[in-house]
Amino acid sequence: MEVDTVKRNFYLLALGGFGLGGLVSAAPQLSPQSIIVNPVPTDLQVRTWVDKDPGKTGNPVYQIGERIRVSVQVNQDAYVYLFSVHSNGDIAPILPNAFERDNFLRAGQTRTFPPQGANYEFKVEGPEGQDRVLAIASRRPLDMSNIIDVANSAVRVQGADNLSRALSIVVTPIPQQDWVSNVAFFVVGRLQTPPPPSTGFVGVSSFPQGAQVLLNGRSVGNAPINLTLNPGTYTLELRLAGYDPYRTTVQVRSGESININATLNRTPMTGRLEVLTNVEARIFVNGSEVGSTTGNFFRLDNTNPGRVQVVAIAPGYRVAVAEVTINPGQTSPVQLNLSRIP
Repeated sequence: MEVDTVKRNFYLLALGGFGLGGLVSAAPQLSPQSIIVNPVPTDLQVRTWVDKDPGKTGNPVYQIGERIRVSVQVNQDAYVYLFSVHSNGDIAPILPNAFERDNFLRAGQTRTFPPQGANYEFKVEGPEGQDRVLAIASRRPLDMSNIIDVANSAVRVQGADNLSRALSIVVTPIPQQDWVSNVAFFVVGRLQTPPPPSTGFVGVSSFPQGAQVLLNGRSVGNAPINLTLNPGTYTLELRLAGYDPYRTTVQVRSGESININATLNRTPMTGRLEVLTNVEARIFVNGSEVGSTTGNFFRLDNTNPGRVQVVAIAPGYRVAVAEVTINPGQTSPVQLNLSRIP
């Protein structure tokens, strides 16, 4: 493992399953999973756990490269030694290490590694599999010089069986009631690269809000609205009473987001009247004179919508009358031909 003078990465490695079976022997024992076990009952207790499972109720999953923190607690004053062990037998020390040499804990004290503000961190390294953290607590210091190279944060043995056998040798000289072990488990996984999105996204808003949104002629809701669409070309239309329709074409691509901000133009509430005559004449609309033709043409803007009566009067000619419908925003033409009076 590389060492950075500012920050150090400890890679916590994996092991197989766990079981403390009822071993009865005066000597330290190894479980089938190479976990060192004290077969003699003792009131000294140590508990270790990982930050995703403080209650030790499951088998949490960590992704390769993910940060991890390890905690430990004792019920009596004790010296604590923590190891992470991988399924392939690689081992790394957690406590003590080059940055944390003090491994003495008071009764009831909980310590977490790395602590807040530490200049090192632990990261999970592959391969994938079942990992564990092994804790050994002893009422007296243990001679770990043949196991841990504290200055380099390394171990001198490799393989779960070799570690457990070496620890058995270390604890053998001390009274059997003065040491105990505990294990925390976690699973190493691998972050999966998500497949590229197969859809695109179109956000539609209107000013004023509330315009009906039609996609390829089909109503899909009212603006503002977010649409998830398959790649392709779409015709988008917004409709709102009193406003001109808004139409556009959008090209949707996988994984892309498009925002449509439509400002709707108010539909004019009046129309335009255009009158053509065969002679110059005075023009009346609904009984009120509104002007005279020039060059036989007259235009009246801002005419209220609806059915109107148009009258043309010229000296020596009979009155010409017509009715026409004025539509908002449209021009309504009318032709009036006046006949000469004999």
